[in-house]
Amino acid sequence: MRGLLFARCLRWASLVILLLAIPCAQAGQGCREHSPSVEELRDGLALAQQVTETLDRSNAEVAVIARVGQDLSRYGLVHSHMAYVVRDHPAGRWTVVHLLNECGGPRSNIYSEGLGFFFLDQPFRYEARIAIPSPESAARLRRALLSDAPIRLKTERYNMLAYPFNPASQNSNQWALELYALAEARDTPITSHAEAVSWLRLAGFTPDVIHLDTLTRLGADFSRFNISFNDHPIGPRMAGEIATTTVASVLRLMQRRDTAMQTFDVRLETEPHAPSGT
Repeated sequence: MRGLLFARCLRWASLVILLLAIPCAQAGQGCREHSPSVEELRDGLALAQQVTETLDRSNAEVAVIARVGQDLSRYGLVHSHMAYVVRDHPAGRWTVVHLLNECGGPRSNIYSEGLGFFFLDQPFRYEARIAIPSPESAARLRRALLSDAPIRLKTERYNMLAYPFNPASQNSNQWALELYALAEARDTPITSHAEAVSWLRLAGFTPDVIHLDTLTRLGADFSRFNISFNDHPIGPRMAGEIATTTVASVLRLMQRRDTAMQTFDVRLETEPHAPSGT
């Protein structure tokens, strides 16, 4: 027993040393590198372990996972960024597949990575929402995730506050929503971002509206390369009503269409960190 415990501790120590040497790019932030502190590493890996155990106990082939990367409470929101996690993906046992902003600029990319890295991007709070689709929906999502669909649905321009019904840009949650649309649209096959946007209108997708005053919008326009309001309808934009795709709005649509979907919250009891990532 003592030898088994030592082996487990040695594996954890090796993982800690490896991860400490890897700088983590801040998604949604400027292009600076951040090496996680010992506390961030400990908490991120602990939450990843809890999420892994929850997923292992389920029969899920695919799940939705969301993190609290920023403090969005002033907008009535909790989770800032969502992804898919795939069991027995070619890249690993539980692999997170998601779209991330590149270095705070107007571009993004698709990443497939381990659960540990998903919680090492300086989250505001160590908390995760897990949604388990019905087996039928999960099978369709798995096929989509293991195809070339993730790349086909990615737009050229990233916009953190993209308007969901304008195909000019896209945020990370919008990409996840469009992948769900592609998996669900059995009568009208979806092959592109623009077709997914059209399907969302027909499906009755309702984005969340974030209220931003004029000074806040002007400041973001001038200081953030990954935020633009030009894609939004001019009337609501001038009124400061910014409709965008949030984790909450995506889960609402999923739960409406898949009444068998189950959700779980996994929390690590730690003090909140300063808001930074997505």
